[in-house]
Amino acid sequence: MHIHIRNGRLIDPGSGMDRTGDLYLAEGKIVSIDSRLDGFRDDREIDADGMIVCPGLVDLSARLREPGLEYMATLESELEAAVAGGVTSLACPPDTDPPLDEPGLVEMLKHRARNLDRARVYPVGALTQGLKGERLTEMVELHDAGCVAFSQVDAPLVNPHVLMRAMQYAATFGFKVWLRPQDMYLANRGVAHEGEIATRLGLPAIPVCAETIALASILSLMKETGASVHLCRISSAEGVALVRAAKRQGLSLTCDVSIHHVHLTDMDIGFFDANCHLMPPLRSLPDRNALRAGLMDGTIDAICSDHAPVDEDAKLLPFAQAESGATGLELLLPLTLKWAGENRLALPEALARITSHPAQILGVETGRLAVGAVADLCIFDPDANWIVSNTELRSQGKNTPFLGMELYGRTWFTLIDGRIVYG
Repeated sequence: MHIHIRNGRLIDPGSGMDRTGDLYLAEGKIVSIDSRLDGFRDDREIDADGMIVCPGLVDLSARLREPGLEYMATLESELEAAVAGGVTSLACPPDTDPPLDEPGLVEMLKHRARNLDRARVYPVGALTQGLKGERLTEMVELHDAGCVAFSQVDAPLVNPHVLMRAMQYAATFGFKVWLRPQDMYLANRGVAHEGEIATRLGLPAIPVCAETIALASILSLMKETGASVHLCRISSAEGVALVRAAKRQGLSLTCDVSIHHVHLTDMDIGFFDANCHLMPPLRSLPDRNALRAGLMDGTIDAICSDHAPVDEDAKLLPFAQAESGATGLELLLPLTLKWAGENRLALPEALARITSHPAQILGVETGRLAVGAVADLCIFDPDANWIVSNTELRSQGKNTPFLGMELYGRTWFTLIDGRIVYG
């Protein structure tokens, strides 16, 4: 299909392009910018006047709940939510049921996603068999099946020797290990940040040192093994400081933060709002401010939605017993715009955290606007306001701390391979 996108504000964070112009799409690619090629005939014209045309969003953590957890969400519902939010590529963690520790499971997931013809799905394989933290998976076979990296997600990996062997294995073949730093024993089944709020509410707490001690161990093993590591969902000021120092030392390290932690603190738990039960927990205001500063100076490379749809019954339980997680695919763009506005950050720089930077971490070719690039695009109105509600969210999970909030930034069209999949 030949598509002409007319008079939009073209923003390519990777190159710094930010100007009004036209895009011409054919055969799934961007074939020209501004000038119509000889013989190009439109099958469809999109008037993008007053809208932003940017690369499709790339999300580094979106739980799709398949296989095995379809009562929470399905591939159909979550990939529909993805394109409604302008997300064209996403990485899905391996904590499904069963976990993504066998090539056949990975191939089945990718096949299902391809048939649905929505967002591109990049599975992250399990680091250990069954995510039990004991025996390593066959990473080469999982990589050949389509895994882009390997992770324990939130499952504990108690034995540092197993982690060292996993890093050695990954380093041998150039695979990246994705780790969320949290010491299981220090976390001790906590559900909230250790501080005044957890004490007042009587909630079991997770101290910051649960993150920093695990992080120090990961950094030491990186130096020992030469492994390349991506840190998932950093949450504390001390954690940001350790990452900043490690990057200055030249370690092969990248890092992301959840969009929820960019905006919220433990104060938002209020009177036991289970939608604020997240992992890692929402931390203090100084921690949140340090996360924002880390995003501004490049210590934190990317923002992810940390999308985790949960069924309603699991959120109606008391806070400490409720399932952790929040839906986020459809909120990633407007909440990133909100953060950028509050910090007076230029739009191309803000969009880089959800397009070109995560694309580089995933090692995929999307996330850019250039002649010859894959035509994965998001066209959105930055001034369009909407209210976050159950009826507005397409995800099967309606669990979000932002229910009832007015946000700005709405996706009007999402294109993948030059095809309109939303709009």
